[in-house]
Amino acid sequence: MEIKVLGTGCARCKALEQNVMNALAELGIAADVEKVTDINKITDYGVMMTPGLVVNSKLKATGRVPDKEEIKKWLQEE
Repeated sequence: MEIKVLGTGCARCKALEQNVMNALAELGIAADVEKVTDINKITDYGVMMTPGLVVNSKLKATGRVPDKEEIKKWLQEE
């Protein structure tokens, strides 16, 4: 599984990354988690407001910090 956390390093971006890591740990899923901080790469995903979350090349959230339970649901769908 490939997960990308899109953001420039703000507090909300860090919170999203932490929620992703917690969700993965609770589910026992191994994944490649990448932080994408390059604004050009972020906008390539169509994200205009950070943070953003991409799971297996699918944009799942933008401009907000989804909670751990919502992230777990997305991970289980993949």
